Amino acid sequence: MQFVCDAPCRRSWFRIETESEAEREAQLMSHKVDKYFRAEEAAARASYQPTSPVYIEQQIGLKAHLQRAMPLFLTLRDVDGGGLATAMLPPAGNARPDFRIIIVGSGNADPYPGAGDAIAALGSHFGLILDRDHCFPYGR
Repeated sequence: MQFVCDAPCRRSWFRIETESEAEREAQLMSHKVDKYFRAEEAAARASYQPTSPVYIEQQIGLKAHLQRAMPLFLTLRDVDGGGLATAMLPPAGNARPDFRIIIVGSGNADPYPGAGDAIAALGSHFGLILDRDHCFPYGR
């Protein structure tokens, strides 16, 4: 996982970078973030165009492409490493009208009552408005 930003009350946001990290997040938070991570990674891999025709060189640049093309999968952790929320933001954290931002808590519960200030800090870090009405999929 890669550190992204701090949040109030000694909490921090981290980027989920691998399938195994997504699987651990899914287990910790009792939801299916790993399923979405795998699907998005597969789509990003399918869109990759190698820059070299040489077989052994075709994977050069794949990791960077995945980081640019995939949505950001993020986890909010407390000071002891406990999971508090999981977020999926647009690639590179750039606002896109066609992208549905999702933020959920453990078991797909509403994370905003306990982590609203941390979610706001994440939004501020990326320049996004991460309000409950648009980001929590089960609030309607």
